[in-house]
Amino acid sequence: MAFSLKEKYKKEAVPVLVSKYSYKSSMQVPRLVKVVINRGIGEAVSNSKVVEYTAEQFAALTGQKPLLTKSKKSISNFKIREGQIIGCKVTLRSKKMYDFLTKLIKVALPKIRDFRGVPKHSFDDFGNYTLGLKDDTVFPEIPFEKVDKVRGLDITIVTTAKTKEEAYDLLETLGMPFRKN
Repeated sequence: MAFSLKEKYKKEAVPVLVSKYSYKSSMQVPRLVKVVINRGIGEAVSNSKVVEYTAEQFAALTGQKPLLTKSKKSISNFKIREGQIIGCKVTLRSKKMYDFLTKLIKVALPKIRDFRGVPKHSFDDFGNYTLGLKDDTVFPEIPFEKVDKVRGLDITIVTTAKTKEEAYDLLETLGMPFRKN
């Protein structure tokens, strides 16, 4: 890679966004705050090994220990008890966030079969982008041979953008491959 995503933000994204939205200061330019990687593991009710498998995967993927999320209340229809582990998440900031996004954009997304770009409509009203991957084996840290079942994960990119358009322009200048409709 010629230079990191953080340098790309400073050298390319800031000037482009300042000229497009006519900010008075470069501090007004939207920036990345954090990336949250999440997986709901409801099948942990019947298979307890899924929890430790997912935790190992997330640790290898991000270089950070994941947080196991627990249910807040019991739901008998789903056979879930209060306090039972039903999910796994990792919050990345600063250097680890930029490293993960670089890996996502340059390595993982191009490995997806029939990839035409990520959807543009996945922004919320606060400028955050959520991307769902159905196959976690696109990351090089997850060996395909050790995978017992292909599971997906959600990636949420949190920005300081005020609108969907600002967030879209920020991520597009950073190299996020959006779908051309």
